[in-house]
Amino acid sequence: MANASMSNVSEFTSNSSDYISNKTTKIHVPRDGYDLPLFGLENHHFASLHLTALSCISISLTFSVIVLTLSFRNSNHRFVCWTKSERLVVYMAICDGVFNLTHSLEHLQIYITKDHVRPRELCMFYSFVIGEFISAQMFMVNAVSINVFSMIYLGKDIHLGKYDWKLLLYTFGIPFVVHLVSAFLGKLGSTGISSFRCHFDAIKGVDLLVFYSTMLTFIVIVVNSVLYIATWIRIYKESKELVNTLGSAAQSIKCVHKTARNMSLFVAVFFIQWFPLAVFSITALLGHIPEVIMYMAISLTNIGGVLNGMIFIIIKRRKKHHK
Repeated sequence: MANASMSNVSEFTSNSSDYISNKTTKIHVPRDGYDLPLFGLENHHFASLHLTALSCISISLTFSVIVLTLSFRNSNHRFVCWTKSERLVVYMAICDGVFNLTHSLEHLQIYITKDHVRPRELCMFYSFVIGEFISAQMFMVNAVSINVFSMIYLGKDIHLGKYDWKLLLYTFGIPFVVHLVSAFLGKLGSTGISSFRCHFDAIKGVDLLVFYSTMLTFIVIVVNSVLYIATWIRIYKESKELVNTLGSAAQSIKCVHKTARNMSLFVAVFFIQWFPLAVFSITALLGHIPEVIMYMAISLTNIGGVLNGMIFIIIKRRKKHHK
């Protein structure tokens, strides 16, 4: 009887060990973003997310091409002789166009294959291009907000350098270095999130995903918003004081206000386009993404060309009105 009991205990222990061993082997630790499930497949949002994104991207890309075409067709001057606002419209249209084209190929491949972008090298290429041009927009608008603030509060228009080399080095140089180093360190890849499937890898590049894509974007948005509000408060006060004022000094201030208003449009549009993504990223870190935030991020981040087209129309109308 005792031997039978010991045998049963031994058998139970053996079976338990085998069970625990089997359970242990089933624990899967993801090595990179490719080991994570595609966002949307588990909750039936996959098709609607990608079709929404592709629709917005197509419209945005069309606007970007139209803006670039009309900008150069309707101007009889060299590009360097255009106003800052007109040149910024072109730079933003180029960024939007390249981003939209690359992002559409990424979304289309994922939608057709219902899998991550493969091979990995292609995803890294998409990551580099997408990261470069959306970051360039972020830094460009940040430079604009600082310039506008300087014009209104310090009376100094920051010189962008011959052929805008200072602006272009700042806006394209920083993200180029960041994403080039990230590529060499193997931190570019599949993110697993709905907005940008190829950017910083969800596992290997999670530090950059948090600090560069989320925190830095949020900080830039806050800084731009503060400078934007402060600038418009000063413009509003000075405009009221200049209502019945004549003379060259008053006219000079009005010209500064006009330039500042045009350039401030880029700051306002940047907030509309990227603030939902900042909120999306923060909610993703917290573990729950509200559906309305998800679709706002998908839609607004992909209509940059449309928003830039609206700036183009406003600037052209203001220029025509002041002739």
